[in-house]
Amino acid sequence: MRFFTAALLLASATLSGCAGPSRIGGNPNLAVVAGNALPPPTLQDLSAQSRPYLIGPLDRLAVEVYGVDDLNRAVQVDAAGRISLPLAGIIQAAGSTPVQLEELIEERLRGRYIRDPQVTVNLTETVSQMVTIEGEVAEPGLYPVLGGMTLMRAVARAKGTTEFARLSHVVVFREVAGQQMAALYDLRAIQQGAYEDPEVFANDVVVVSESRARRMFRDVIQGSGLLITPIVALLQQR
Repeated sequence: MRFFTAALLLASATLSGCAGPSRIGGNPNLAVVAGNALPPPTLQDLSAQSRPYLIGPLDRLAVEVYGVDDLNRAVQVDAAGRISLPLAGIIQAAGSTPVQLEELIEERLRGRYIRDPQVTVNLTETVSQMVTIEGEVAEPGLYPVLGGMTLMRAVARAKGTTEFARLSHVVVFREVAGQQMAALYDLRAIQQGAYEDPEVFANDVVVVSESRARRMFRDVIQGSGLLITPIVALLQQR
């Protein structure tokens, strides 16, 4: 996801009165939108990137060996990314596509147990839709979106913030209907109940107190006051 440098200064009262995108300070690359909720991605957004699906930890798989019903299994990938199958043993599944995993299982079975094994692997349940968490968190990286994951839970999955994190500088980047959007959140305000803990979705990028995010929203937060409503903006590509 691209990050666009921009500056923004807006009070929450102004946000609620906007009828549509409103450019701030004459900057052509950022426009604040009405409302204080970052819209969820569309189905097209979630499936827009045509890349092979990689099996991840906790995914559920159906493994079938043609003509050998006793070897058919419904398995769940463990937290370390492995599965265990009769005769084939323990196999590292995470990071492989279903087709690659089929080939790994066939290689394990071929010759010693089955002359010409034909294996099919189907994904039956996935928790491996990923969110990216960057910046001042203990363990930045990619994390699976488990059910209705919220921003606070996502940060907790990354082992929380570091001592250098500015809790008022947390930005969520998202593509909605093909449009790049960003929202600024204050974790302190969420903790104190000023507004709801927002849901995060697959392909979101969460940036905690990182320099690019601070530059984008540097004029929003003055002093140490709470951001009592999220600030939502469209990012305009140059």
